[in-house]
This record gives sequence, structure tokens and C-alpha cells, in this order.
Amino acid sequence: MNNSSANERLPRLLALVPYLLARPGIPVEEAAADFEVTPRQLRKDLELLWMCGLPGYGPGDLIDLSFEGDTITVVFDAGMSRPLRLTAAEATALLVALRALGETPGIADQAAVRRAVAKIEAAVGKAQPAGVAVGLGLREAPETTPVRDAVSDGVRRGRALRLRYYTPSRDEITDRVVDPMRMLLVDGRNYLEAWCRTADDVRLFRLDRIDRVVVLDEAATPPSHATPTDTSEGLFQPDSSQRTAVLVLEPDGRWIAEYYPVEDVTELGEGRMRVRMRYADTAWMVRLLLGHGGEVSVERPAELVAAVTRQAEAALRRADHLPATGPQGG
Repeated sequence: MNNSSANERLPRLLALVPYLLARPGIPVEEAAADFEVTPRQLRKDLELLWMCGLPGYGPGDLIDLSFEGDTITVVFDAGMSRPLRLTAAEATALLVALRALGETPGIADQAAVRRAVAKIEAAVGKAQPAGVAVGLGLREAPETTPVRDAVSDGVRRGRALRLRYYTPSRDEITDRVVDPMRMLLVDGRNYLEAWCRTADDVRLFRLDRIDRVVVLDEAATPPSHATPTDTSEGLFQPDSSQRTAVLVLEPDGRWIAEYYPVEDVTELGEGRMRVRMRYADTAWMVRLLLGHGGEVSVERPAELVAAVTRQAEAALRRADHLPATGPQGG
């Protein structure tokens, strides 16, 4: 199932149970026509619904359907007909998430988000999350807005995109054509997930690292085996081919932990922090460290410490031969 069909199928599955509850014994073909799918697709949806239900997922917990001839009846709806009831904590968490989503342009239908917020607030008595300031902390830069608009247009219309993209881990800019799959908001940053024809694999592209984007006339055609990334345990998963550096960031170097994926963040006091950072190219890592002088120091691995030391000493030796440019003493 490609991403487009998944996006269409989920709302249909959510709508099917209340639809069928209101129309017991409805013919499959009539229901399929109402949802604008084939009877075969509707039967596949019903087979999937049969495996959904309440935690426990045993007999008596799952949605039960009855087929008589070519008609369908919901025998057990697993509570989907009950009105939604939220605890105060659940409502607060949901409002915070929705408001954060509503503040992020290009990711969701913001009008629909606002309507959902209004309904939840009305249901819980105009409750406001006490002591909670909703904000992403990471605001979209003005130059990212046209990129986001173009990417959203490509995703919405199912069109391939031509990108000029900066990859910080390799310190390189590449041009590539991608087949968009979806947009994501993770840790306050916008990403495009797409099938990259250059890498021949699924890739995530941070919108603020896209230098240029062109929406192409050709349709986006990610292959059927292109599956969305599971972000339930974080956006970036360990890659055994990468090495890991332990860095200490001074207060002026803390932005590195926001710009690059890091792990095991430990506050050291007075604005300093220790992080683990994965890297694929030692030469790139050495350039990054030397470029920030005393703002960053490396503790491990030993070979990276040695490489940084060698490069720094070589730079100092070359500097010894340079003519003095400072003010001359009297």
C-alpha cells in the first residue's frame, strides 16, 4: 500500500463503523459506491477492521461484522459508537499537541485543527492548559516558506520534485529528483519524506536544508516497497556503519546539538553539555570541530582526538610562516 492510498484508507476505515452502524444490512456494493471504492477494496477494508478493537485484542474485544449474502452488519463496534470522553490530563495533552500542530504551517489543514481545538475546549468547559505555554521554540525562517509551499504543493498533487539539498554529515550540496511520500513535523522541524531516485531508497529531507525546489510535471511514483519511516522511537536510528564521537559543547557551541542529531545529552552546568554524535566521514568531523575552535572539544574516540590534534598542529606550523598582520609595537 503506497502512502497515497494509506492516507485515503485511514479516514475511510474510521468512518466505516459509524456508517455501517447507521445502515445495518447494507449491500456491499452500495456501501462501496458511497465511499467511492470498489467492492473488492471495501471487503479488504472490512477484513482489516475485523482485526481492530480494544486493548487485549482477544475474542470479544475486536470489531465483529456479519456478512449475509452481499450485505454487512456490525455485530460489535468495540466502543466506537460511544462518545469520546477525555480526562483533564488527556484533554490538556491533546490541546497542546493540536495547538503546536496548528502553529506549524504546511503540515496539516489548519482550519480543521482550529475546529478540533474549539470542539475539545467546548467539551471540557473552555479549559486552558494551566501553566502550559504552547510554542514550537523553532520558528520557520522566512526563506523556508517558499520551499515549504512548493513541497506541500508537490505532496498534495502527487508530483515529483527536483531538489537542491545540503547534507551536513557529508558537507555537500546535491541535486536530486524525489517522489514525495509525506511531510512530517518532528521536534518542531519540518521534513519531507520521499523516495530519492539518486539513493534508490527512502530519504528524509529537512525543509530548511533544501536550497531550491521545483515541482515537476511528472507524477510522483514511489515504488510499492517504499515504506514510511517509523518515528515512534525517534527520527534517527543508530547506523552500525557510523562512528560515534563524545563531544563537550561550550555555551556558544550548544547550537550544534540543535542543528545535528545527537544522543545522550548531559548538562554539565554553566551552559556546557556533553553529547554523543554520529558521523560517517572523519574528515568532515575534523573540519566541523576545528571550525568551532574552543566552542567544542572531543573526548572520544581516540583516533578522532588524534586527527583533530594533528590538523590543529599542522595549521599552527603553517601559521608560523605567515607574516605578522597585527599592530606593530613602537
